[in-house]
Amino acid sequence: MAKQGQSDRKKVNSSQDYELSHVAAKMGVSIQQVVGAKRATGSNDRTVMEKYISD
Repeated sequence: MAKQGQSDRKKVNSSQDYELSHVAAKMGVSIQQVVGAKRATGSNDRTVMEKYISD
């Protein structure tokens, strides 16, 4: 069965290594920092995680 609709690019799926790598590379941080930001904020929203890391 094929996936329907567009994927939600505002969210980071932490079970997908390529998504973690992409966000980490985009922000110039390690994958561990991205995972830590997700845990600290309790959110998988890309903008929330980026704001947490940049602060």
